[in-house]
Parts: sequence; structure tokens; C-alpha cells
Amino acid sequence: MGISLTEAAARHVAASLKERGQGEGIRLGIKTSGCSGLAYILEFVDVCNPEDQSFESFGVRVIVDPKSLVYLDGTELDFVQEGLNSGFKFNNPNKTGECGCGESFTV
Repeated sequence: MGISLTEAAARHVAASLKERGQGEGIRLGIKTSGCSGLAYILEFVDVCNPEDQSFESFGVRVIVDPKSLVYLDGTELDFVQEGLNSGFKFNNPNKTGECGCGESFTV
């Protein structure tokens, strides 16, 4: 299955990478956090690790480590604007629940 970006997310990431002036893409990962157990991590990637998996959507690479991929396989990353707020939205088919504040999720 892999990881995919919507066109809006890919445009946002591509613009951020261009403004930054460097980078192979973005890393999507997870960390233990919050009341539900897991939280998403997004960061720029300048150098990929040998064990990383890479997925491309609309010309933008998403890099994921093997441990995170178990929880993220099939996830679509979107970039949404709601009123004055904008940010990434994670459409993760593996998610079974999330905390009330939306900070963390369970699988």
C-alpha cells in the first residue's frame, strides 16, 4: 500500500522544500506520546537512511522508517485549510481511536 500525499499536501511540501533550499523530502513517523499512545512526526529529510522506505506522490517523496510503516501503511497525508487555520491531516486506515484533543491515536 504505502504512503501517499494529496495534491494539496504535495504542493505545500514542495513549496516548503523550495523555500528551505534543500531536502530529499519529508519523513513521516510515529512516536510514543499523549493519552492514546502514538503521535505523528513530520520533519524534513536531507539524507535517507539505508533502511528507509520511500514513496512518491506528485513529485514529492515521503520517507518512512520500517518501524513506523507498520502503523502508517495506507496513510494519506492531506493539507487542509479550515478558516484561519491550516495544517496536515492524517487519513490513517490503521487508526482505531484517538484522544479527545486529537494529539495522539491508537492502532
